[in-house]
Amino acid sequence: MSVEKGSAALYTALRAPRRHRARRRADMPLLGGVRPPLASLSVSLLVIAALVVVALGRVHTGQRPGAALEAERQIAADTAQLEREAIDAEASSIGRRVAAYMATTPSTPATPAATLKALIYGRKAVLGSALFDPITRNPLAAGGLPVLLTGADFAAMASGQGAIRPRLVASGNGCCLLYFAKVPQPPQRADTDQDRNGSPDPSRRPWLLVLAEHLPRLKAFGDGRTAAILDAAGRVLVTTAKGTESTAADSGLPVAAARAANGQGHRSDASGSILGASEGGRRTVAGWAQVASAAGPGHTDDLGLLVLTSRAAPANTASVDYWGFGLTAAGVLAGIALLLWLVLWCCVQRPLLGLLPAARRLARGAAGSGADSRAELAPPVPVSGFGEPARIGRALESLRQQLTGGSGPPAPSARRRPGCRALALVAVVLVAGWAIPMIFLLNRVDTATSVPASVVADQRARTEIAANRVWQLLAQSHTDLIEVAGSLSGRSPAAQTEVLLRALADHRQYRSLYVLGGSGDITLRVGARPLGSIIHVPGGSGINTVNTSGRIPAITAYAQVPGVNGTAPAARAVLLGEIDVSTLNSMLSRPQLGRVWLTDAGDKVLAANVGYRAFQTLPEPGLTRLVRAARDTPGTATSAVHASFTGLSVDAAAPLPQSGPTVGLPWHVVTAEGTAARQLPAVQAEHRTALAGILGITAGVVCLGWLYAMVIRPLRTLALLSERLADGDRRTVLYPVNHDEVGSLTRSLELIRQALVDGGRAGRSSLTATPSPSRSRPENARQR
Repeated sequence: MSVEKGSAALYTALRAPRRHRARRRADMPLLGGVRPPLASLSVSLLVIAALVVVALGRVHTGQRPGAALEAERQIAADTAQLEREAIDAEASSIGRRVAAYMATTPSTPATPAATLKALIYGRKAVLGSALFDPITRNPLAAGGLPVLLTGADFAAMASGQGAIRPRLVASGNGCCLLYFAKVPQPPQRADTDQDRNGSPDPSRRPWLLVLAEHLPRLKAFGDGRTAAILDAAGRVLVTTAKGTESTAADSGLPVAAARAANGQGHRSDASGSILGASEGGRRTVAGWAQVASAAGPGHTDDLGLLVLTSRAAPANTASVDYWGFGLTAAGVLAGIALLLWLVLWCCVQRPLLGLLPAARRLARGAAGSGADSRAELAPPVPVSGFGEPARIGRALESLRQQLTGGSGPPAPSARRRPGCRALALVAVVLVAGWAIPMIFLLNRVDTATSVPASVVADQRARTEIAANRVWQLLAQSHTDLIEVAGSLSGRSPAAQTEVLLRALADHRQYRSLYVLGGSGDITLRVGARPLGSIIHVPGGSGINTVNTSGRIPAITAYAQVPGVNGTAPAARAVLLGEIDVSTLNSMLSRPQLGRVWLTDAGDKVLAANVGYRAFQTLPEPGLTRLVRAARDTPGTATSAVHASFTGLSVDAAAPLPQSGPTVGLPWHVVTAEGTAARQLPAVQAEHRTALAGILGITAGVVCLGWLYAMVIRPLRTLALLSERLADGDRRTVLYPVNHDEVGSLTRSLELIRQALVDGGRAGRSSLTATPSPSRSRPENARQR
C-alpha cells in the first residue's frame, strides 16, 4: 500500500505542471487579453514608420516634369476633340443639307448642275465640289477646284447603307478633307423608273456628292505653344503657334507621336505625351491625341489624324526630395512605438501576468485544507506595477492574510492614484503629438511657390479650349437654325411642321423649336414646352437667354424666317430653338479639368459639370473675382491659385470667343481643379505626410481603445471589487466576463470569496452549537 501511495503522489506531482500549463494556455485567447493590443500597437506604428520612409522618399523632382507631361497630354486631347467635333458637325451638316434639299425638290428632277449649285449655296468653306455618276464614275457637275477620287469604289459608296466617312486626300502642296453624301434622284415618271424586265432602272441610282474642304481651323492655346495636325505617317498637315516661344523646330516629335499612336492598336481615342530635346535650361514637352470618335464609330475614325501640341517647359535641374524628412518622422514614430510598448509592458502586461499565479495559488489554498492549504497561503503576494495591478495585488495580500487569520485591507489612499486609464490617455497624447503636426502643420503647400506658373497657364489654356467648344456648339446651332428658318419661308403650316420635326430629330441639342409671330405669340411649336416667354420679338439672329430664374435656364438660338415677296417686315416670324442644358453640361465635362461652370453676364451659373442650381452664384468668392477680372480685360482668360478649406485649387476663367452669334454675349467658362490631381512634388509630399498622420492616429486610437475596452476597463472594475472583497464585502458575486487574464483573476477571486463565505458560515454554526454561559444562567435561576 505504501508503494502504491508513493507512486500516486509522484504521478500527481508530475501531472501538476502540465495541468497548470494547460490552464494557463486556456486563459490566453488569441484575440483577447493584454498581449494582442500591445503587440498590434507596436507593430502598426512601426509599419507606418516604414511606410513614411518609402512614401516620402519617392517624392522628388527629377529631370522628368510629370505634371507638365500630363497637362500637355490633356491639352492635346482637348484640342483633338475640338477638331473632331468640327469635322463631325460639318459632315452632319452636309447630310442634313442633302436631306432638306430632297424634301423640297419638286417632282420634276433638276439637272446635276442645278442640284450641285443648290447644295453648296452659302457654304463658304468649299474648295471644290462635284456630282459623280456611280456607274460611269464620271463627274456630272463640278465647281471650284478639281475633285479627284483615285481608287474609290463609287458604286459601293453610293449603294452602301448609312453615311460615308470623310477621306483625307492630297491637294497641291497640302491636303484637304473630302465629304460625301448620297443624293437620290427624284423619279421623272412612274413608267420610266423601271426597265423592260420590271426591275429598277440602274440609271436612276443616287448621285454621289463630293465636297473638298480645308481641315478645320486649328488654334494653339497658351503662350509659347505650337499645335499641329499630323497624318498617320507623322507628316505635318497644318501647324500653328501662339506667342514667340514655340517648339516647331523639334522635327523628331511628329514621327515619335505617330509611332506612339500606331502602337495603341485599334484604340480610337488614344493620347500620350513625349519629352523632346533640351536647350538652354528648357525642355520640350509634347502631347498627342488621335482625332477619332471616343464613343463608338464616328466620321473621323478612318482619317488617321493626330493632334500634336508642344511647348518649352523649364527643365528641373535641382533635385528636391523629402528623404531626410521621412527618416526623421519615421524615427520619431518608431521611438514612440518602442517607448509605449516598454511602458505598457512594464506597467500593465508584466504586473497583470504576475498576478495570475498568485491568485490561482490563493484560490487553491482557500479551497484546500491541511498542510497543503497552509503551504499555498504562506508565501506573500508580490505587489508590483502601477495602478490597478498594484491595487489588485494589495487586495490579494489582504485576502491572504484574512485567510490565514490576520487582517490587512489595502490603503484607501491608493485608490486615488493615477491608474492604467491615465497611462492609456498619455499614450494617445504621444501618438497625437506626432500625428497632428503631420496632418496640419508639416510639409504644407505654399500658395505662392508650390504651384508652378506653367501649371496655372495650362489650366488657363484648357479653360480656353472649353470655352471654344461651347462657342462651337452655339455657333453650329445658330447656323443650322438659320438653314431651318430659310426652309420655312413660303410653306404651309403642315409643311413647316414637317420641317421642324425633321430638324428636331436631326439636332439633338434642341429640346424644342417654335415660331413666334409678329405679335410675340407662338404660332407653331414642336418638342417640349418652352421654359421661358419672350416679351419682345428679337430682330436679326443670335443666342440669348429667355429666363433669369427658375429650375432650368432657357438658352435659345433665334433666326428670322425670310419673308416671301410682298410680305411686310412686321409680319415676318422668328424661329427659336431652345438648347437643352444637358447638352451644355456634357460639353463642359473633361478629364482632370475639375469643376466647370458656364456663367452669364451677371455671373450666374447656366450650366456645369457638377451639381448646381440654376442661376446660382459661383460657389466660392474667389471664382467670382476671377470672372470679373476676365471681364475687365475683354477677350483674354485669367487664372490664379486659390486656397480653401479643401486645399489649393488652380482656377481659370475664359470668355466665349466674340465672333458669330456670341458677339456681345458676356458669357464665361470657369474651371477649378484641385492640386491633389496633379503630380506636383510639394502637393504629393503634403498629402502623403497628412495620410501618414491620419494612419498613425487611427492606429493609436484603435489599438489603445482595444486595450482600454478589453483590459483596462475590466481591470478597473476588478480592482474595485477586489478591494471591496478585502474590506469585508462577501455578498457581491464576481462573474468572469472574458476568457483572458482579467477573467482568470475574477475566477480566482470568486473562489476566494466563496471560501471566505464558507469559513464564515462554519464559524457561525460552531458558535450556535455551543451555548454561552451568560445565556444559561438566567434559565438556571428561573428553574430554581
